This record gives sequence, C-alpha cells and structure tokens, in this order.
Amino acid sequence: MDKISTGIKGFDDIMGGLYPGDNVVWQVEDINNYKHVVDAFVRKSIKDGKNVNYIHFRKVNSIIDDLSKVNLFELDLAKGFEDFTMSVHNIIKTQSENSVYVFDSLTYIQRGWYSDLMTANFFKVTCPYLYKIGAAAYFSIKRNSYTYDTIAKIRETTQILMDIYNVEGNIYIHPLKVENRYTPILFFPHKIEEDKITTITSSGEASKLFSHFDWRNKRLGYWRINFNKAKAALTQDESTQERIKQNLIDILVGKDSKINEMCKQYFTLADMVQIASREIGTGFIGGKSIGMLMATAIVSKSEETKEYFKDILEPHDSFYVGTDVFYSYIVENGLWDLRMKQKTDEGYFKYAKELQDGLQNGKFSEMIEEQFMHLLEYYGQCPIIVRSSSLLEDNFGNAFAGKYDSVFCINQGTPSQRLKAFEDAIRTVYASTMNEDALNYRKNRGLDKRDEQMAILVQRVSGDYYGEYYFPHIAGVANSSNLYVWNKKIDMDAGMLRLVFGLGTRAVDRVNNDYVRIVALDDPTRLPAMTKKDPQRFSQHYVDVLNLNKNELETIIVNEAVKSNLKTQSSLFGSKDKETEERFKRVGIDTSNIPFVLNFERLLRSTKFTEAMRKILKVVSSKYNYPVDIEYTANFDKQGNFRINIVQCRPLQTRGLGKTVELPKLEDKNSCLFSSTGNFMGGNVRLAIDYIVFISSDDYVKLPEVEKYNIARQVGIINKELKGKNAMLMGPGRWGSSNPELGVPVKFTELCNMSVMCEIAYSNQDLMPELSYGSHFFQDLVETGIFYVALFDNREDVVFNENKLREKENIVKQIVKDANINDEVIKVYDTKGLQIYSDITQQIVTCS
Repeated sequence: MDKISTGIKGFDDIMGGLYPGDNVVWQVEDINNYKHVVDAFVRKSIKDGKNVNYIHFRKVNSIIDDLSKVNLFELDLAKGFEDFTMSVHNIIKTQSENSVYVFDSLTYIQRGWYSDLMTANFFKVTCPYLYKIGAAAYFSIKRNSYTYDTIAKIRETTQILMDIYNVEGNIYIHPLKVENRYTPILFFPHKIEEDKITTITSSGEASKLFSHFDWRNKRLGYWRINFNKAKAALTQDESTQERIKQNLIDILVGKDSKINEMCKQYFTLADMVQIASREIGTGFIGGKSIGMLMATAIVSKSEETKEYFKDILEPHDSFYVGTDVFYSYIVENGLWDLRMKQKTDEGYFKYAKELQDGLQNGKFSEMIEEQFMHLLEYYGQCPIIVRSSSLLEDNFGNAFAGKYDSVFCINQGTPSQRLKAFEDAIRTVYASTMNEDALNYRKNRGLDKRDEQMAILVQRVSGDYYGEYYFPHIAGVANSSNLYVWNKKIDMDAGMLRLVFGLGTRAVDRVNNDYVRIVALDDPTRLPAMTKKDPQRFSQHYVDVLNLNKNELETIIVNEAVKSNLKTQSSLFGSKDKETEERFKRVGIDTSNIPFVLNFERLLRSTKFTEAMRKILKVVSSKYNYPVDIEYTANFDKQGNFRINIVQCRPLQTRGLGKTVELPKLEDKNSCLFSSTGNFMGGNVRLAIDYIVFISSDDYVKLPEVEKYNIARQVGIINKELKGKNAMLMGPGRWGSSNPELGVPVKFTELCNMSVMCEIAYSNQDLMPELSYGSHFFQDLVETGIFYVALFDNREDVVFNENKLREKENIVKQIVKDANINDEVIKVYDTKGLQIYSDITQQIVTCS
C-alpha cells in the first residue's frame, strides 16, 4: 500500500503516514491552525507528484496561498445540500486516481445551511465516496461548535479525527481517532516544530496543556443558537428584530424573492419564532406550509378583513418536519447513491421504483423519533393529517396539485401504535416523491433537475366527533377566479367554491358515482345546467369520514353521517327528499331511510358563509396580486355560527382570458362539428385542430372493465405520438375517472399533450361530464393550458354533429404503427382546417 505523507515527517513516523482513502478531520479553534497543516500537506503532495484538488467555498478566504499548482474548484453553498453535494461528487469523478483533496472548513457549511445535521450528512455521503476510490482528503471543523450527536456522526464516518491546539504560539496535534493503526504514543498530544515532533507524555505537561481549554462547554446546534438569539431579540429594538426576522425567513422559507417579501410584510419576529418553535429537525418548512400560514396571516391582519374575521377564523396549531429530516432519512438509510443514480437522465425512471421502496421502508433516528413522540403527545388522540410540503409545491408557477400524498392519522391506539402510524404516514409522503405522476410532472415542467426537498406539514384535522365518526361539517376548494362559467350572468371575479359535506377529500378529486356542489359566489344558489336538470341525482351521496373505531378513513352514505347529533342544525346542509317522504307516508311505508339530500340551500341562502369566503378570496388574491386556490373547512355551532379554517393556499395557475375572438357565423347548425353555450374553460381562444382523438361511446361501453383500462393506456401512447401537434381529445363521460364505467380512466400524463379536452354526455349510457373545476385534475389542465369543453346532450343550446367525424378515415394505425391499438374504439381523424373558437363574454364555444 502506497502511503501518503502529511508533510510533517515526525508525525508521519509516529502515525505511519496516511493510507489511501483516509479522510482526515481537524478540530480547530482558529482557521489558521488548519491552514498550518494544509500548507504542509499540499507542499508535500505536489512534491510527490500528486494531483491536488482544492474544494473552495465561494465567498470565504482561501486557505491555500499558492494556487498555481493546485486544481481550484469554487462551489456555492447557496445552491443547497443536494446540488452542492452532487457538484462535489461530479468533481471527484473527473479527477485522476493519483489525487488528494483539501476542503474548506465544514463550519462554513454549518453556518451557510444553519444546520449541524446537514453538515454531518454532507460528510457522511462524501467521506465514504473518497474512501472507496482511495483518495486522501483534509477537512476541518471549529471545535465546540457542533452538538455531540453531530461530532459522533463525523467521528463514526471519518478514518482520522485530530485536534489542533495553538498554545502560546506552539502548535500541538492530538489524535482522537486513527483507524487501522496503533502505536503506544499515538494518542498523546504532539508538539510540532517544523518537521520535528515532540510527544507530550509527562502528566504535568499534559495537564498544563489541556488546562487552557473549557471542556464543560454546552454544545448547542447552530440552528438552536440562532433560534435562542431570535427569542432574545423579541425584547430588543425594532431594527434588530427586523434583521433577525429576515434571517429566520431565509432559513425557514428560503430566499425566493416574491414569497420572501410577502413573509417580510405579514409576519412579525414573534410569528417567525412561533413557526420555528414548532419545527421538527431543521431546514425549510416548504410551500404548502407557507401558503397556509400566509393566507391566514393576510386574512387576520389586513385592515379590510381583520375585524370581520376576528371570531370567524379558526386558529391553527400545526407542526412542520423540516427538509433536513428528509435528506437525513435518505442518508441514514443508505439511499444517497441510489438517489444520485435516479437524478440522472438515464436513471430518472429506471431507479424510481427502487428508491420509492427504500423510502417506504426506512428508519428514523432516535433523536427525530423522540420529537415525533412529543408531537403526538401534544395532539393526544385528536386526528391529524400528514401532508407533503415540498420546496417547489404550492408556489408561483408550480402547484403540484395532488402529485404528492397526504395521509390521515386517525391517531387511535397505544402511543407506540400511534407513533408507528405517524412514521408510516411520513414514509408514504416521502415515497410519493417517486410516484409516476410526480416524476412526469417534474419532467414535463423542466423541474427534474431542481432540488425538490420534501418538508412535512402536520395539521390537526378540523372537525368534531359525531358518534364513531370524525369530520368537519363542510369542506372544499375555493378559487378567486371562476374560469369555468356556465351562464352569461356569472361574475368570474367573484370566485367559486367546490363544496362537500364531511372531509374535503371528495372536493379535491374527481370521485366516483358522486357530485360536489359547485357555487358561483356572485349568486351562490345558481345551479349548473347539469345539476339543475336533476338536483338529487347530481348531488353528493357519500361522505368521507374518519372512523374512530376502525382507525381508518372511510366513505359512508350521507344518511349514516347525518344520523348522529351534528351539534348544529342539519337543515343547513340539506333535507330529506320531500317527494319520496310524502309518497311513503301516503302508503304507510317507514320514512326513516329516505335519502337525505345535500343541497346546501339554507347554508347558501341564510348564512354569511359565502360572504366570508368571498372576502377571503378577494383579500388574499389582492395581496398575492395573483388568483388563488384555497382549501378550507368550516364548522357550525347550534345557533348556526361558523368558523372557517384555511388549510391550504396556493397561486391559481391561469393563462388569463386572452383577447376577444370574433366567432364565425353559423348559417346552419349542422355546418359545425359542435357548438355550446357555456360549459367551457380556457378563456377566449381560436385554436387550430389538426387531429381529433375520439372514443366511440357505443363501442367503449361494451368492453369488459380490464379492456377499458387498456383503452386508457392506448390513449397515452397516442398522446406521446401527437406531442407538439394541435390535437383535441373527445370522449364519453369523465376523462380521468378512476371508475371506467364513468369515463376513460386515463392519467393526466396520458393526455397532457392535447390542446383541447372534450367530455361528451351520453345520458342513455349514464356517461356524464363532471363540472370539476377546482379539483387536482383540473388544476393540471389549467397549468398545462389545455382548453376544456363539456357537451351535454338533450339541450337546445348544444349541437354535436358526431357523424361529421364518423365520415372521416380512422388513421390511428398510421399515427401509432407499432402498438396494438383497438381501432374499433379509438379513432384518430385528420382535421386540418378545423378550428375551435370561444368567447367568454357571449359564453359561446364552437368548433367548425
């Protein structure tokens, strides 16, 4: 084995030199002491023909004076852990085997990232890599500046750990760990005089030397030190408070200019200290957490709303699991190398499943588990929800709507059972970063190379106990801009709600065999055309609840949910079907099981709930200077008074209305492919349609269930082939339904290249579009810029000349030559020359 010299001959003699792969960590009081040993190491390595690489951190002073024979690599700590660490690994990959490395002090990492944990993580993934390739490297840390746990992790990972002391101008080296070698005097302190060394073996001299140092120093992490400074600043002058508040915003939120400025405006130092006090681990708290906190602060602090909402807004008591815990989980479970492989172009999808499995089955450190247990003790047995809050999530430009998982913890059982369920929930959220929808979303939006750190938002579930069930009275999604209008009189700027009884899970997804209440806030009782035709059929029939006895999320029928004492007036939400009740009474049939119809009529007519929601949307969107998408809950007391909880807020991604379009004059209603009044979304458009992908309803409904799923996959293949083309997707019922009986069960990535998506009603086959603006699926449509239209049959203001398509040649086999496509069901038509027009003011869409 070729030995490597430290450059200090006497010390080489005692220690036997450095072995290939040795990582040497020097604990120092003063960076000049590190510089002393680095100079000797670099000079000797150059003399011995070594390739010397210096990893220099931008904006800090160089520890190597003469760089003429050294390879300098300057890196920016501001890029964050993942980008920075990957850059270091990529540098090492490109260097020769005959290389040695010098790093600037790791304490700069600690200060730059405000985290002992991430300093240790960087070392734990870099040190083994250097060891593996047989490269010796020098690192340093400032003595007594790290927690004992951090030092233990560094000691465990490195091959050599040594103290350097400068006492009265004399330099001493004291080895603390030297792996795979031993001599009787190795672990004594050694006085360095140029190339010579004097070992301090005398007890008197050793005692005198070490008496210069305070060994009782309490070791607080750098984040805790800054947090304590922030608490202390609460009683200091305003300028000090502002400076420290800005520091906390940078640490917890990040330096994104827009959201950072908003935090500066609406959060006080006391607010930031409160947020920091509820963080587990360190790092950012993520986009979803910030959005919820920001919307709540705007509503409660803005002059135009603070008095109105003083007794209406439900306070939150959330916790945040910082992004550093996510990275530590990856590193501590040996998944870092796999993550690096997955981040490459060739490994992006290839290694995702393996990494997902690893994330689902890892372990948390004892230190983090202890904090988890404190959190659970705080909430007691109240249900909580564990939600993703990634760095890019709910931000301007990227909503990530529904891409990552949220998991309810019903929080029943023994403390150990509750802890296991909570940890499993966090693992599920972490693993969801590798699910297919999230991967495709990041890839399609050019985010696959971005540092997507995952924080966790832990919220108390809003609601109460009703018998064995727990749920809020109402919940849903609110949009400040109503882009889906079905009536000329609708004021788009008044906003809209998706409203459900019970948990809001039924509002954010396109649910099977069920419908949510759509509320245009300028006229809350106005019904969409489809609902107006049959209010009972097109209402909510099922309720999502937390079953406390079964300890699980459950879907139950409405009658089951309302049979308990709701602790308010059930008539706010609906009533029994009057016609059926009277008919049953006339013939003497028991009326106890008559369906309770959730029409929300009294809620919308007789309470100030919609007024309050309109105020919330108006003030939050005005302060964001951007349309917003808010998730909410509300609970009522016996008098009908309510409290609203803002559980999420994000910028609503829209393209705007566009310029007014001149509509073509239709001489004959049969001259167009289709025309409709209302029921479209996407603003004013004039789009060329070169291809139409059409699903034959008659042939689709005859297929067995498994074949219907195959049709969805085949649509996905065609979607890839038509990327960059102007194509319209037309089909029966609901696109993206998880129930193939209601429509083609495509995933969003299987239609993402379409310019237009059209849902067609076939009432005789129970295939109906769903007005699901505000759901995660529709958020994807809006973000991607896909125009949406629904065509309802049996309506005078809707024309659909399906025969115009069937007269054309089906060219699906020309578009997709290698795949096995069912051309009886799937048709692709060349429609060059066809255009779709829409006008928001007139509420007309036509394709001709």
